Amino acid sequence: MRPIRRILCVALLSASAPVFSQTQTQPSQPVTLDDAIRLAEANEPTFAAALAEGRATQLERTDARAGLLPSVVYHNQYLFTQSNQSSAVTTQGGYTESLPVFIANNAVHEYYSQASVTENLGLAQLTAVRLADANAARAAAELEVARRGLVQTVVGLYFSSGAANQKIAIAQRALDEADNFLDITTKREAAREAAHADVIKARLSVEQRQRDLDDAKLAAAKARLELGVLLYADPSTAYTLAPAGNPAPLPDRSSIDAAAKKNNPEIRSALAGLQVSQAQTGQARAALLPDLSLNYTYGIDAPELAKRGPDGARNLGYSAGATLDIPIWDWFTTERKVKEANIRAQAAKATLTNAQRKLVADLAEFYDEADVARRELASLDASVTDARESLRLTRLRYVNGEGTVLEVVDAEDTLISTENAQAEGIVRYQTALAQLETLTGRL
Repeated sequence: MRPIRRILCVALLSASAPVFSQTQTQPSQPVTLDDAIRLAEANEPTFAAALAEGRATQLERTDARAGLLPSVVYHNQYLFTQSNQSSAVTTQGGYTESLPVFIANNAVHEYYSQASVTENLGLAQLTAVRLADANAARAAAELEVARRGLVQTVVGLYFSSGAANQKIAIAQRALDEADNFLDITTKREAAREAAHADVIKARLSVEQRQRDLDDAKLAAAKARLELGVLLYADPSTAYTLAPAGNPAPLPDRSSIDAAAKKNNPEIRSALAGLQVSQAQTGQARAALLPDLSLNYTYGIDAPELAKRGPDGARNLGYSAGATLDIPIWDWFTTERKVKEANIRAQAAKATLTNAQRKLVADLAEFYDEADVARRELASLDASVTDARESLRLTRLRYVNGEGTVLEVVDAEDTLISTENAQAEGIVRYQTALAQLETLTGRL
């Protein structure tokens, strides 16, 4: 089993080597947490989709506002209609012209060259602006939700990768100490101060420490690749993490509560969703009201493309019109749409209420988690110090013939477990603190 484990570990570690050496460059500086967040925002597809949706809804909002303004069209058209081989005197100029075969057309040759200005007035246009504003607000809130979720993921992977590297150092130190202890037991056996069973136990300990080191390297390679997927186009890009430093202190509860309630994207998203539902209700009701359309047209509609006809009659002019559409009967379709919108509005209210309750619960849960993790850090530091001292004293007792090899191996196991627990405790606190910082918008 031992050769197979080493082969697997080496294979995964080799996977982290550059695959495309022609285009890949190693980061010149260690990657800090801020760098990791920035790189992840540039590469993560879910965040990119939320960012694109936010930009698209902003454009839709601009389009909805533009719908309140008049539209201008410059229309040009030429129509040719077969003559019916007869002619008539025009009423405008008194000259004779051929008549078209189709009575719907005005002349054999007809030219349109007109500028048309149209303005539509109604509640539908106003509710469309309100709906676009609500959609844009919801997209902005969802973008912040996606960003904070991405930050939490990056923080967890970042500190987990750092802890995995620390566990490699722990496993390497344990292997060195096990080798040293094997040397001590071998010399004591040669001096007839220890039994051969002690040497066998020490050798078994060395083999176990080697397996632990291989597992630690394997876990570090996995953590490195998982983080690399978020940071780089090529996950096997070689990079190093900046030293984490001392964990930041835990802010007081009152400031966390105030910041989270003031700047919470989940609540903003739920509130925007309610506004969307209300705007959709208004849009459905707008179909029950009249719509007014105003039009002004200026240009030419004549048999010749000229300001005046052959007899000097004026071709260039204008027309204006107003249209009022009053809805009468649509088989209650509009009423049903209003009911549908009201039903969705009730669901949006429930979503908003749930988001507010969830915020209160998350604040309490995340703060308690961070507080417990912070208090346990001091306990873990003390346990590591005690475990190291215990191992030192136990080895001295064994060298002096007062202890057994089992006591030494047990002390080594205790030190390794406490050091690994210390590394995991730091990750736990950093992750819980990041959850609070993202919940309040500080990270």
